[in-house]
Amino acid sequence: MGYTNSMAYSYKGSIGFGLVYIPVTLHSTIKNNDVGFNMIDKKTMSRVKYKKTCADCDGREVRQEDIVKGFEYEDGKYVIFEEKDFEKLKSKKDKNITIEKFVSLSEVDPLYFDKPYYVAPTGAEKAFAVLLTAMEQEGKAAIAKTVLGTKETLILIRAKGGQMLLNTLFFEEEVTKNPAKEITEKGNAAELKMAKAIIEGMTGEFNPEEYRDEYRQKIREAIERKIAGKEIVAPKEKNVGTVANLMDALTKSLELTQKPKTEKTLPKKTTAKKKEA
Repeated sequence: MGYTNSMAYSYKGSIGFGLVYIPVTLHSTIKNNDVGFNMIDKKTMSRVKYKKTCADCDGREVRQEDIVKGFEYEDGKYVIFEEKDFEKLKSKKDKNITIEKFVSLSEVDPLYFDKPYYVAPTGAEKAFAVLLTAMEQEGKAAIAKTVLGTKETLILIRAKGGQMLLNTLFFEEEVTKNPAKEITEKGNAAELKMAKAIIEGMTGEFNPEEYRDEYRQKIREAIERKIAGKEIVAPKEKNVGTVANLMDALTKSLELTQKPKTEKTLPKKTTAKKKEA
């Protein structure tokens, strides 16, 4: 098994389904569209560089090939682990994505979702197709585990539209508790009815293509302005103002969500032409 950040694939191994093994690769579903900025010293206008050193190196730069992983078991005392040590710990099960059970996708809280991948078979395509079709027809997702790098990873595999998708999941112990206090306030019937009306008025289908990273576009436009020697101008925004109480805020919000009624098109009046004498 390999695990890299390569755009080609992020994992190469197998999905274990009972006694069936399906060789697969995982491909990231996400591309990075961030606008890249470099760290610059504003006095010299040159790039800031970082070098790796150590506490006892007297400023000497440490080469990448001399860096190893160490675990501090006592203050200042370390045991060294090399890649071959981690590989020796992995069983065949650890090296593969081993399905442990099937669940309904609705049972998995999105809170546990981490990174998404496409799953592509590199062999045993019939077994891949059978598993994919069976999962999609039964409406089930698979829970599995594997070791990626030096970390055991919880995994969810699902089928959608003839594609097999995979999400790495957080373990329950990795998810922190909500710091918000228990809410004791409750709205009255009128406020709740108004809130439901707003939700109804704003309800629609989720179409991902409708959404664009508008702020990234603003940054690109600002870069062009800077290159041209122009200043960045903050946009003028309407002052929304404050609302005295919750019911007033709900009422005004409902007014904003209501679609304007289309005016009925009335037939044009035809004026009869006067007969010429």
